[in-house]
Amino acid sequence: MSGAVDLSPLKERATAPPPPQAGTDGAAPGALAPIVDVTEATFEAEVLQRSMQVPVIVDLWATWCGPCKQLSPVLEKLANEAGGAWVLAKVDVDQNPRIAQAFGVQSVPTVVAIAAGQPLADFQGVQPEPALRQWLDAIQNAVAGKLSGPPGAEPQEKPADPRFEAAEQALENDDFEGAEAAYQLILNSEPNNTEAQAALRQVRFLARASKAPQDAVARADAAPADLEAQLVAADAELLAQNPEAAFGRLIEFVRRSAGDERTAARTRLLELFELFDAADPVVVASRRKLAMALY
Repeated sequence: MSGAVDLSPLKERATAPPPPQAGTDGAAPGALAPIVDVTEATFEAEVLQRSMQVPVIVDLWATWCGPCKQLSPVLEKLANEAGGAWVLAKVDVDQNPRIAQAFGVQSVPTVVAIAAGQPLADFQGVQPEPALRQWLDAIQNAVAGKLSGPPGAEPQEKPADPRFEAAEQALENDDFEGAEAAYQLILNSEPNNTEAQAALRQVRFLARASKAPQDAVARADAAPADLEAQLVAADAELLAQNPEAAFGRLIEFVRRSAGDERTAARTRLLELFELFDAADPVVVASRRKLAMALY
């Protein structure tokens, strides 16, 4: 449902954070109230802004709706149990037609989960309690670590992975071989671990670049046709935090070379690109220049 609902007409001009709420129904003092009645005037603060902190479950109901009288008490029970980990926002659709219209409500009860100001998931009709618990667990898992949390909540730190700690310790000791072996060990069991993949690329670069002589750039400038000299100089320039020079050097070699040497220079350049964010402006510009040099 994300992106399919335009909630902007319900936003007020106020940009202040949502007001703190006193704990009720078992919530600790200063914690979020687990259940709030929401109107069109309070929708911005109590739903959109509050959803930057915790998921907000919007219960769209009506006084004349029989199924609503079955569903709402169960949602209220679960909200009280959650103690502010998520907030139940109750909306009387007859009293607040603009909210119902914004969500495109065709029948009640309709329940919508909001996170970071956007609809995340929804359902219509009565659901059994086990299904509701499973749905709510899925919502909380989906937003884990992506919201700021209740007011005063301590940020949860991801437990340190001892495998990465061992690799980082080896790197601090300039033990590149040990660090590479540690990261490779992680990848042997988790081939798709992107953190280990990126770290291994960095370690291999550092191990190679640390061996570059101090006059590597001067040697390469004096021998523009020497492939190995250009590769070493590019490493030295990148290690000196000058990626534009490093990339430019190899792009120029690709432009004027051919055959295996051209392929080798291009391959090394692509490896250096992978050390950066793909959206980095220097990388984007250099990829464009490489394409021009090739074709």
